[in-house]
Amino acid sequence: HVQLVESGGGSVQAGGSLRLSCAATGYSRYCMGWFRQAPGKEREGVAVIDNAGIAGYADSVKGRFIIFKDNAKNTLYLQMNSLKPEDTAMYYCAAATYPGCTMRTSTFAVWGQGTQVTVS
Repeated sequence: HVQLVESGGGSVQAGGSLRLSCAATGYSRYCMGWFRQAPGKEREGVAVIDNAGIAGYADSVKGRFIIFKDNAKNTLYLQMNSLKPEDTAMYYCAAATYPGCTMRTSTFAVWGQGTQVTVS
């Protein structure tokens, strides 16, 4: 049974960087990902990574964000660079419990509580 706890959010000026962390209790051997949800908008996929370390990104963050895992620490990260005001949202970590890795929210059964990112 996997539980996820995000950290690392905060306020930053446009062009700045933040690194989000997602500590997993219990090992997740399937797809993990980062999603975000801005007020009044649907939750959207930002980046996903499968157990082989293969990553996928939303077009809006390609070249700026990097998703990676430290399996020894059971921790997922999202390095966010060149942040823009439109990146402002609540960011959620998610883990799948079955094979398959997509950016659809339906792929993921376990979610963290979220961490706020504000870019001004």
